[in-house]
Amino acid sequence: MKRILLIIGLVASLAGVGWTVQAWTKWQTNLKTAKFNEDVENLFVGLQQYKEHVGNYPAGSNSEIAKALLGHNPKNVIILVGRKNELNEKGEFVDPWGTPLRIYFSDLGVLIRSAGPNKRFDDTTVLNADDYIRSN
Repeated sequence: MKRILLIIGLVASLAGVGWTVQAWTKWQTNLKTAKFNEDVENLFVGLQQYKEHVGNYPAGSNSEIAKALLGHNPKNVIILVGRKNELNEKGEFVDPWGTPLRIYFSDLGVLIRSAGPNKRFDDTTVLNADDYIRSN
């Protein structure tokens, strides 16, 4: 009888630990998702301000876009992008998981893509894709 109660207690403890880990992971993901959304909104505002002051969106790679917002542009205009957005050692805007963002421009606006928690850009064939895509 003691053995059965011990086994039940052990199983219940393991289930509790599993639930706690799952809840913690979900909470951390939600925090990072909220940070991503805030960072992207700030970046949209900065890019729109850049377009208004310089005349067009910055061109080039992620790091070239970051440099343009920091004043390396034809009009030497510095655009503040909300609070400090994260840059990696290459000077690229990164998502909360540390992966460089992909930034696309069109006549209609801006699209920003994050690789998400798995840190790889998934395509449409992946069942559990976790990329984040935002446009203004």
